[in-house]
Amino acid sequence: MEDRYNVTKKAGIFGMLGNIFLLLIKGSIGIISHSQSMIADAANSVGDIFASLMTYIGNKIASEPKDDGHNFGHGKAEYIFSMFISISMIMLATKLLYDSVTSLIIGSKMTFSWILIIVCIITIFIKVALYIFTDMMSKKYSNILLEANKKDHRNDCIVTTFTLISILATLKQIYWVDGVVGIGISIWIAVTGVKIFIESYNILMDVSINEKDKDKILDLIHLRKEIKKIDEIETTPVGYQYIVIMTIYVDGNMSTFESHELADNLEKDIQGLDIVYKAIVHVNPI
Repeated sequence: MEDRYNVTKKAGIFGMLGNIFLLLIKGSIGIISHSQSMIADAANSVGDIFASLMTYIGNKIASEPKDDGHNFGHGKAEYIFSMFISISMIMLATKLLYDSVTSLIIGSKMTFSWILIIVCIITIFIKVALYIFTDMMSKKYSNILLEANKKDHRNDCIVTTFTLISILATLKQIYWVDGVVGIGISIWIAVTGVKIFIESYNILMDVSINEKDKDKILDLIHLRKEIKKIDEIETTPVGYQYIVIMTIYVDGNMSTFESHELADNLEKDIQGLDIVYKAIVHVNPI
């Protein structure tokens, strides 16, 4: 558990440092060259800095152990802060869409410069490195903040590639591509923000465990022939894990000690699943 939070902390710090550097070079060059796509890309870096900051803060809160006021820990902080990230992305996308459409209508004043090309290449290189790191860590540790950052870095690689295309198009005096790419970037950011918002919203609204993991729990139950019947399995999320509650029915002639030992062992096995935070098994005679 500690490694999971430490890795997410590092991802947040690396993301902030990398995106601050990219913001400075993309913002300054974009303004000088009047490139709407580069300015949009720089604005995207502002959102990336905010996302990395939210990752750091959300992870720090989520790593706090359970206490008297929070009996099941602080895991949902991950989803609260990922929702903040999604809302900021949607707001940023709206502003970028307006600016890009305006640029397309009025006309782009972009001035070609090889420095723009260099900035794009540097951005892609840094974002690929950040993507590889967060991709490896998100596969090892289940964390929506890592997943959101991974998708963000991947999107940035694609976005900057299109920015590069729009800059190269100006060599042929094709200036409308700049505004079109700015519109595409804004839509891309908005779609990603909506997806993260929906995922965070579902967890905060206590969405049930998915069918694949529910089947794993049922497999553990079916291994025990003493269990004659079970009630509906109820689950509620606490961060990236779930509390699992169920009632099992056993032979009424089974001793109280044996039935509770069966329930205790089943709880331990279910809690052995990575997705389960705590299992609560009630026993009734049948």
